[in-house]
Amino acid sequence: MSFDNNVDFIKKLAANKPKNSRLMVYYRSNTEAAATDLAAYGIITRPFKDNLNFVVSKIPKVMSARLIFCDNYYAFLGGIVKTPKMKVIQLWHANGAIKKFGWEDPTTDERTNSDKKRFQSVYDKFDDYIVSSEAMGNVFQTSYHAKAEQMKLLGYPRSDDLFDEQSNEASRERIYRSAPELKGKRVILYAPTYRDDGTFKLPHGVSNALTSDPDSIVVIKLHPVVQDREDKVREVRNPRIRFYHQFSTNDLLTVTDTLVTDYSSVVFDFSLLKNAKSVIFFMYDLESYRKNPGIQNDFLDWLPTKPILTVKELAEEVVVDQPSDFRNFNKQWNTYNDGNAANRVIEHYIKIF
Repeated sequence: MSFDNNVDFIKKLAANKPKNSRLMVYYRSNTEAAATDLAAYGIITRPFKDNLNFVVSKIPKVMSARLIFCDNYYAFLGGIVKTPKMKVIQLWHANGAIKKFGWEDPTTDERTNSDKKRFQSVYDKFDDYIVSSEAMGNVFQTSYHAKAEQMKLLGYPRSDDLFDEQSNEASRERIYRSAPELKGKRVILYAPTYRDDGTFKLPHGVSNALTSDPDSIVVIKLHPVVQDREDKVREVRNPRIRFYHQFSTNDLLTVTDTLVTDYSSVVFDFSLLKNAKSVIFFMYDLESYRKNPGIQNDFLDWLPTKPILTVKELAEEVVVDQPSDFRNFNKQWNTYNDGNAANRVIEHYIKIF
């Protein structure tokens, strides 16, 4: 576990696993809070890092597993020897992809042959890919050199919560208790992704552009990879720009009217929420991002709105507040996300026992 968005699925898996089986979760340090939640639920959790201790003490346990669910690329998989009964399943951490990765990443061509061989050795360990659409299945086929029959069109368990109105309302109430200033306001969430060089700063003038609508409050939520840059972003003094550490991005999406993002996969989640009114793609560095890390070749054909390239255009779009039509977008990328994905995944894989 390197992302915390499959916690409910893991709990449901624990509740439905065969009596003669054991569930264990290895987690990255950035998901410690989620691991604590799972441990309180009675699930065995263990921290792991790519070091000698992991190789000596934890790899043997991994090797004894019948089912291994992954939510990311894990280098250690390239070194394990799979047993005949072992199945490795890629859950991934996003419903869709704007950015390129794997073999589609333009920088991969610059890698050494040994690096390329090492990458493919990890990709080859995956037996199945759980996906929510044929579109995402195609991305994995090209990005990981996987086969069409490996794509399991079951929907992403992590998307189920987005269909749970009771859960969404609970998130809203929790946010409004801590941040009552958001209630009754148009909430604009700015959730950009990270840049591969680890840097991030607000483009000049973007804070004024984001707050162009005087009846709005802007919430900025940086990607976890660049969360340490938030202090620098906070130096922009604007009373209508807020930061809420205590809330996850998914929580904040439940009170968001307008999402401003760029190449992040957050839009694939936001588009499923009933409160989702509009999205603005602020891609001020589009040309450089096309080169590194790369963008899906056909992204302009399926984005629900046209990308915005300048701060001036951003301000204009915020003021206009044009509603977005997500129907075709969801048909392409969220085809099998319907609130019942976790049940289908568990039913599909529990049979191997």
